[in-house]
Amino acid sequence: MQTTTVTIIGAGQAGLAMSRSLSERAIDHVVLERADVANSWRTERWDSLRLLTPNWLARLPGWAYDGPDPDGYMTANEVVDYLDGYRDAIAAPVQTNTTVLSVTPRDDHHMVTTDHGQITCRAVVVATGAGSTPQVPAIARDLPAKIRQIAPIHYHRPEDLDDGPVLIVGASASGIQLADELARHGHDITLAVGAHTRLPRTYRGRDIHWWLDAMGVLDTRYDEVDDIAKARRLPSLQLIGTPEHRTLDLNTLTSVGVEVLGRLVGISGRRAQLSGSLANVCADADLKMGRLLHQIDTFAREHDLDIPALDNIRPSPTTVPSPRTSLDLAEISTIIWATGSTPRYPWLPDACLDRRGAIIHEAGITTTPGMYVLGQPFTRTRKSNFLDGVGPDAQYLAAHLANHLGRAAAQTTGAPTNRRTPPRLQRPSEIGAR
Repeated sequence: MQTTTVTIIGAGQAGLAMSRSLSERAIDHVVLERADVANSWRTERWDSLRLLTPNWLARLPGWAYDGPDPDGYMTANEVVDYLDGYRDAIAAPVQTNTTVLSVTPRDDHHMVTTDHGQITCRAVVVATGAGSTPQVPAIARDLPAKIRQIAPIHYHRPEDLDDGPVLIVGASASGIQLADELARHGHDITLAVGAHTRLPRTYRGRDIHWWLDAMGVLDTRYDEVDDIAKARRLPSLQLIGTPEHRTLDLNTLTSVGVEVLGRLVGISGRRAQLSGSLANVCADADLKMGRLLHQIDTFAREHDLDIPALDNIRPSPTTVPSPRTSLDLAEISTIIWATGSTPRYPWLPDACLDRRGAIIHEAGITTTPGMYVLGQPFTRTRKSNFLDGVGPDAQYLAAHLANHLGRAAAQTTGAPTNRRTPPRLQRPSEIGAR
């Protein structure tokens, strides 16, 4: 039987950040990974995928992007290389190809059972990410057998799909990116749109994440929002990372021939039923985007960040056609369920989970002494599941964990604050044409 102080489950960015944070405190630990380091980046991403955040936001404890394109967006393969380099640099004690079968809390320790034996430890950190199990609605069972159904984690390139029409359900980051890619490769695409978060890729000459970082929006804490459960379920931003820094929204998609319809609400016989509220959904997304851009305008004026050479033209309102509310399924050969994913923890006790199967926690600290969770959406701050967010969370949890173990903290980790010094404003010549 193996013995260690802390067992970290998952060797992606969250697990590695936690490993580094524990090493800084001289706390021995092991990192368990069911496949290889950064497995989801290796196996569950399509070929053209890039980060939604610029490379300069790829910051982990003791590690930051130092490549030639800080304002660009890493490909999935580049993220793998980035995390492989981090693992080597911090000498993380990773045990790959090790599947966790159960975690059993005891009076003063935890028993972690794997397919390679048992590990006894004082604490467990679940760092398996936001989830890789596709969240497919129950109505999928009512679809004709001839229709191929896949999730984004099963898609790699346009050539993998049949030539027939494709219905993509979901218009957050994954849905709009796949609709754009497939339409530009000649596929007939229909997009079923639900609630979404629309944002421009750049505004006032800056990446939208530059503004979110500068204003402290990304550092908003879990206890500063009215409904944290709702905040953790918000759809991902309607963004794409490209060398051209282009904006991707519903207007862009309709311009390349994508048919935009309302939210898929049911299957009746051989027809799909779609919501008639598309106009309201789009108006709501436009309104929320406008509020944020107004906040950016105000922040820019207050910090003298106006750039005379660049304008601040806002994206045009979403053009909403009069969409049909019924779709003949005979027209569809493939459905892509871009409806998000959910984590699954069959190896955790039921008492650790809520009715949705999510781990019960407050800022990553669970109700089970000595058990923590890291890398989930809004674990502790709005950026908790970003490359830039797992580091501060890992350091915060490492401090709590050290206290749990009864050890003196080797360093002090302060709570994030929204009062920030804005990043250095580059000259227009440094920004380039975007």
